[in-house]
Amino acid sequence: MKNTLRIAFMGTPDFAVASLEALLENGYPVVVVVTAPDRPAGRGRTLKASPVKECAEKYGIPVLQPERLKDPEFVGQLEALDVNLQVVVAFRMLPEVVWAQPAFGTFNLHASLLPDFRGAAPIHWAVVNGETETGVTTFFIDAEIDTGQIILQEKTPIRPDETTGELYERLMQMGARLVLETVRMIEAGPVKTRTQKHLQTPKKAPKLTNENTQLDWDTPTQKVHDKIRGLCPFPGAWTHFENNGTVERVKIFRSTTDDLNDEAPSGSIVKRENRLLARTADGWLEVLEMQLPGKRRMPVKDILNGLEIQKSARFL
Repeated sequence: MKNTLRIAFMGTPDFAVASLEALLENGYPVVVVVTAPDRPAGRGRTLKASPVKECAEKYGIPVLQPERLKDPEFVGQLEALDVNLQVVVAFRMLPEVVWAQPAFGTFNLHASLLPDFRGAAPIHWAVVNGETETGVTTFFIDAEIDTGQIILQEKTPIRPDETTGELYERLMQMGARLVLETVRMIEAGPVKTRTQKHLQTPKKAPKLTNENTQLDWDTPTQKVHDKIRGLCPFPGAWTHFENNGTVERVKIFRSTTDDLNDEAPSGSIVKRENRLLARTADGWLEVLEMQLPGKRRMPVKDILNGLEIQKSARFL
């Protein structure tokens, strides 16, 4: 006999929308959507709804937007809706009073092959670390972050020059399929799970900060290249750019390795016609797309049309 489901879907960004739509388009009863409160956005600072809220309203699904997930009023609203399964995709950490409530549990979609890359930015860090494979995982939430019993996993290769933005799109669709398959398993019941492996040194996916998104030109070429593509398109790898007696903060979005064999200190810059090459610890990198302060992201060949590069120019 199939379980009769009443689902609460919890998520905020567009990554979660694909999973929500997969459930709705396959007839699953999502009785409520929980998402972040509307936030000011744009130059006018007008309130903007999350992508998940916009999707829910399109389908006519009630939306809850609690500031505090432990709020008794919010917890009571979930209880009153008789929710028996919660599906979480790209949302906040849930308190036990919420995740432990449904009869069939609360499961999360995580964009990595757990137990590796637990944390806030798993897609970014898989690319930054130069991984050749990643994937998506569904697991039942427990008291610790990203440690619960694994339900399903699906793997995919990471292409050598793939950016986080490109991988994000693929994992979003993979994740939606895995969420749908996971709900079907729970509906059919019972669900077989497996315990996550204990790793002595698991790969981590911490929140992206100003400190861990800065480029270090004293590292090998491949490491610099991987960090650039791992932080593209958001938030962008950044570095200081010294030229014409000024030092500015710039972002680099695209690069490729180069076989130039000139010796120079790390961070040195060489202009070759409409190309910009930068020295790393063990070689050279060609910078393909960059963003100067107050400007939009542009191909370097276009930037060089209006920018004079001094011989002493360098990345710091």
